Amino acid sequence: MNQVFASFTAPFTKSGRSATVPSPPWHYAGWLMNVAISCDTSNSSAVVHPALGTLTGKGCIHFADWQATTDGHELVDPVYAQYRETIVIVEIERPDGKLYNYCPFIWVDQDTSLIRGLLQGWPKKFGSTYLTRSLPIDHVAAAPLKTGSQLGATLTVKERRLIEASLTLTGKMGRPYGFLANKTIGAIGWPDLTQPAHCPKLNWILPNIQDKVTSDWHDAKATINVLPHPIEEISLLGKLKTEGASVGWAGITVVGALPL
Repeated sequence: MNQVFASFTAPFTKSGRSATVPSPPWHYAGWLMNVAISCDTSNSSAVVHPALGTLTGKGCIHFADWQATTDGHELVDPVYAQYRETIVIVEIERPDGKLYNYCPFIWVDQDTSLIRGLLQGWPKKFGSTYLTRSLPIDHVAAAPLKTGSQLGATLTVKERRLIEASLTLTGKMGRPYGFLANKTIGAIGWPDLTQPAHCPKLNWILPNIQDKVTSDWHDAKATINVLPHPIEEISLLGKLKTEGASVGWAGITVVGALPL
């Protein structure tokens, strides 16, 4: 008699309780610093599979402080809910001329988020992100959302600083950027160890996102710096230039994924 296991991901047990990630829906809410960028397009085919599209030269780097939940239980045991990540988004033009976003690089500090991301086609790796929080009080340590407030963010990967950003709020209304402004395509590809000489065939999907809510976005002036790294390939995007920035809060629910 076959035993039914309830695990959505490993570890696979009958109860499924210890699975790294339960099945969707996955609910996310977080504080985001968004830095719009322009980038070099000469290495497009090294970053984006030619069958998917080509770089347009636009993009965004998001620094995010998230909490996520399934049925609410993670919110009262927040070690399972909270994580921070740095997300590199590039705009691509599809063969049919339509514009989408694509995520070539992303780093996170929680295994649950890493697996959720890989299932959605977001190529998550471990990295350490820190970003200034804005708190709802008028105090020098609170980085209040008003003209002149200064904020910063850093990403460290394998104990090497990779990205650093600084923002100064302008007091003007901001706008959404990156994955907050357009759909983002994910690339799914799992290797088969019975055929170790072959790279996986890639499939393109779109996360099925519902219940998207945001706060007002607050405009900022930004600088961004990418440092050399022996492994990470963000340098394929060339020298990044800032084209705008904003900060605010967002919430989304992922209920699954759709084929592109």
